[in-house]
Amino acid sequence: MPRNTQGPTLVNNVYGAVKDDICMGRLRPGQRLHLGEICKAQGVSLSVVREAVTRLAAERLVKSRPQQGFSVWPLSVDDLVDLTRVRIEIETLALRESIAKGDLAWESEVVAAHHRLEGTVRPPGTVTDEPNYAWMRAHSDFHAALASACTSPLLKQLRQQLFDAAELYRHWSVSLGASRSKREPSREHRQMMDASIAHDAELGVKLITEHIQRTTNHLLTAFQETGEPEDRPAERPGRS
Repeated sequence: MPRNTQGPTLVNNVYGAVKDDICMGRLRPGQRLHLGEICKAQGVSLSVVREAVTRLAAERLVKSRPQQGFSVWPLSVDDLVDLTRVRIEIETLALRESIAKGDLAWESEVVAAHHRLEGTVRPPGTVTDEPNYAWMRAHSDFHAALASACTSPLLKQLRQQLFDAAELYRHWSVSLGASRSKREPSREHRQMMDASIAHDAELGVKLITEHIQRTTNHLLTAFQETGEPEDRPAERPGRS
């Protein structure tokens, strides 16, 4: 039975649920979205689901194709390279302003977000490709905290959208068993935190640029090992 909730809230709920499934890797790149199944799972009408996935399409998390319906955004090397270039521009712009305008409350928020991130890592010696949803959320929250003192709502919105789009690539490389990177993300995150709360914009921008580029380089290696996702067999179309 549909929830007794106002229309905009229903759309927001479905939007959040589907976005969460995409960003957490529960829905794979290129996977067809069966709108009827989402309706049943969320207890809402088809019009609500369509409005929610249309919003996700505007954020590059969902792709709409005429006569084919909606699917999770497909991935490719060219898209990853372009996404990385634009993301670095937006992330560094937001971080530079955030460092310039951040106060003690912002510094505390960054430190707290980093502490939560450090507290959700897997125990030493754990070897698994299963997604760690708590870490994914904490990771997203940490990067958002770094930019949170930026005064432009649009810039922060664009930053988050690009971050979410980049997460699709990381999930894909892990799910296919790509070689593990020898990098130390924990050290990289601490360095970014330290530079930010020290209000060293030049160092902070340098560190976050390297952080993003290292991730992309690892993903490009994954492409070489497993083949581009767009070259892999597509999911058979189903009913929406």
